[in-house]
Amino acid sequence: MTKGLADKIRVADKVLPDLAGLTQKQIALFKGETPVVDFKQANLSREVMVNKVFETGFKIDYVINLAGETKYSQTEEVYKENIIDVSLTCGKAAAKAGVKRFIEVSSGQVYDSSKPANEDTKNKPWTKLATAKLQAEAELKKIPNLDVVIVRPAIVYGPGDITGITPRIICAAVYKHLGETMEFLWDKDLKMNTIHVEDVCAALHFLTTHGKSGDVFNLVDNGNTDQGTINKLLETIFKIKTGFMGNIKSKVATSVAMKTVAETANEKHLKPWSDLCKSKGIQNTPLTPYLDEELLYNDEVLLDGSKLNKLGFSISRASVTEQALRDTIAGFVTLGYFPANYI
Repeated sequence: MTKGLADKIRVADKVLPDLAGLTQKQIALFKGETPVVDFKQANLSREVMVNKVFETGFKIDYVINLAGETKYSQTEEVYKENIIDVSLTCGKAAAKAGVKRFIEVSSGQVYDSSKPANEDTKNKPWTKLATAKLQAEAELKKIPNLDVVIVRPAIVYGPGDITGITPRIICAAVYKHLGETMEFLWDKDLKMNTIHVEDVCAALHFLTTHGKSGDVFNLVDNGNTDQGTINKLLETIFKIKTGFMGNIKSKVATSVAMKTVAETANEKHLKPWSDLCKSKGIQNTPLTPYLDEELLYNDEVLLDGSKLNKLGFSISRASVTEQALRDTIAGFVTLGYFPANYI
C-alpha cells in the first residue's frame, strides 16, 4: 500500500453502503468518523458528481469500483444507469486524474460452462445484472490512458453478505421455524462456487500492484462449492432436514412458469420469516429469504481461479465452513438483524 493510500481512503457511492455485519470500528470508517476515511456520497452515474468526488487535496492512487446495482431482474435502463454508466463515468474521471490503476469488480455469472470457466471461456451471462457488468467491462477497456483490471468473483459470503449465501441461511431459519424439510430445485451437484469476503478484499489490494492493464481475473476459493455443500452446513447449524427436487421434477416445474415457482416459494418463506423476527423483537431487518427468479434456473457459478493464484495470490479461506456461516449469523445477531439464540 502506498503512503497516499495509507494516509487517506476515499469512499464514494450513491448512498451509504449497507453496514450489516460490520463492527462499530468498521462502521465508523464508512461514516467518515475517523481521519483515515474521507467519505463522499454522490450519484456516480452523473459526471458532474463524479468530478466533485475526484476533486481532492491529495493524489488518488487506486480506484476500486464496488458501486452499482445489486438487485436482480431489474430493467435494462436501471442497469445502464447504475452499473454501466457508473463504471464508465468513474473510469473516465479516474483516467483524467491519472490514477495508477482502476479495479472493476464484475461478476462470475458472465460464464455459462459445464466445466470450471477460466478467463478465456466464452462469455454467456445468465443474469441481466451480469450482462450489464460485462458491458461495463468492455466500456472501461475503451477508455484511453486507463490502467484497468477486471475481477470476476464467485458467490461472495461472510460478514455483511446480504445477497450471496445469506438468503439460503434465512430460508433455513424459516424451515426450522416451520418444522419442515427444506427443498431446493435441481440436485445437490448444482455448482455454487464461493469466495469469502476477506479473500475478496485481500485480492483487490493485491491487484493494485500485480497484473497488467486489461487483465481479467476470476476470484474463487478451492472448495468447489455446490448446493449439497451449503445444505449440509445448514442442516448442522439449524438442525433441519434438507433435500432437492431433482433435475427431472425441476425441469417440469420450471417449464410451466418459473415466475410462478418463484412467487410460490417466496410466499411460503416471507411471512414466516417476518413472523419469526417479530416474535423475537426484530421490527426491521435487511435480511430476507427472497430468492429471485433469475437465480432459480439450472445455471451454475463454476470458476477456475488458477490465473490469479499463478500470479502469487493465495486464498486464506479454502472453502465454506460451518464456523464461517455461524460467524456471519453472529454478526447479524449483534446488529439486531437476526434472532438471538436461534441456532
